Amino acid sequence: VNMPPTTPYAGKFSPSPYNNNINLNKYHQPMEVSYGDMCYHDNSLVSGSLEALIQHLVPTRSYVFTFLLSSRLFLHPYELIIRDVAPKIVQLLTEWTETFPYDFRDERMMRCLKEMSHHLARGDEYSWRAMQQMTQRLIRRLAALGQYEEAIATLNASAAERPTALKAKQQNGQRNDVLSVCDDSFILAQQLTHIELDRLSFIGPEEFIQAFGVKDSLDNHKSFFRKRKTTNLEAYVAWFNRLSYLVATEICMPVKKKHRARALDFFIDHQMDPSSNFSNYRTALRGATQRSITAHSNQEKIVIPFFSLLIKDIYFLNEGCASRLPNGHVNFEKLWDLAKQVSEFLVWRQVTCPFERDRKILQYLVTTPVFTEDELHLASYETEGPENHLEKDSRRSLRSSLLHREHR
Repeated sequence: VNMPPTTPYAGKFSPSPYNNNINLNKYHQPMEVSYGDMCYHDNSLVSGSLEALIQHLVPTRSYVFTFLLSSRLFLHPYELIIRDVAPKIVQLLTEWTETFPYDFRDERMMRCLKEMSHHLARGDEYSWRAMQQMTQRLIRRLAALGQYEEAIATLNASAAERPTALKAKQQNGQRNDVLSVCDDSFILAQQLTHIELDRLSFIGPEEFIQAFGVKDSLDNHKSFFRKRKTTNLEAYVAWFNRLSYLVATEICMPVKKKHRARALDFFIDHQMDPSSNFSNYRTALRGATQRSITAHSNQEKIVIPFFSLLIKDIYFLNEGCASRLPNGHVNFEKLWDLAKQVSEFLVWRQVTCPFERDRKILQYLVTTPVFTEDELHLASYETEGPENHLEKDSRRSLRSSLLHREHR
């Protein structure tokens, strides 16, 4: 994606100071110009009134993506689609439905799409056919989303069934652990890749913006963020948290210390050293991203980010920059930065996992019962024992609390 968009008069200005050709730009001074309610810095759009940005839609795909992604900070998608947004309406709607299909879970959005299609049918058969094909693709995408959500709900319900025999199996050493299902960390990683890519693929790019949009949105638009039509981002976060608890459960379950040490060694990853803002991980991610760009196979293209850190980076980017400038203009530089972050994610989520599926391992990973936080604390005390009166009191309190929950 080539971002940010430039003024149609770009050829009249000197080259940008951000060009890689240092000698060419050695004496260049940045130029700021305005065209109506849109401002450019060295030919790159940096701000504009909301109305001007709407009227400027469809000069480039990059502009459409950037604006549609973050426009929901300022107005509901439905408020945008009912306006006379662009002369190339079919092109705009094609980009919209392909990149942000979940917006059309709103019945008003779908009704408006159908009305536009009927309107085009009266005068332009080519555009009408394009709209029909686009609508069919959209319906298939939304149907796939519905099936995915049903499957996730079923898996979550299965995983939530916490058999009372779990603790007994721990004491008797009968419980299957991950090492009894798969003792090869490389194969386990391949199966985790299936789950990760499956769940990442259904996260809509707009979900990142909507997750943080309540604060920046206008008061009369806040209800939009409370009534969002999709929760795939939250579903992935729930999976991420479940995986964390699964790993902790696998480590705390073994009765013998050597087995706990073996489980710990099986899962440990030094890349996730949190020091220096996860510098090791960020270096590895840059290398993986660069490898993915030049890759010749799907395996080389795989990039799975540390999701909580990805969300954190987008959150602070949103919080650290104002969405509107003092003159009331939309801060398009911020929108560009958000789009750049999210567009990287879109590339990562499109990769098809090349590894063979092992249903036994996959089933174990997504449905095997895991301890809650309190149960993990108690399991830790049960296996290694409290070392002082404070820890003994904590163990007694946890036992009492968990026993009370079981008999409710």
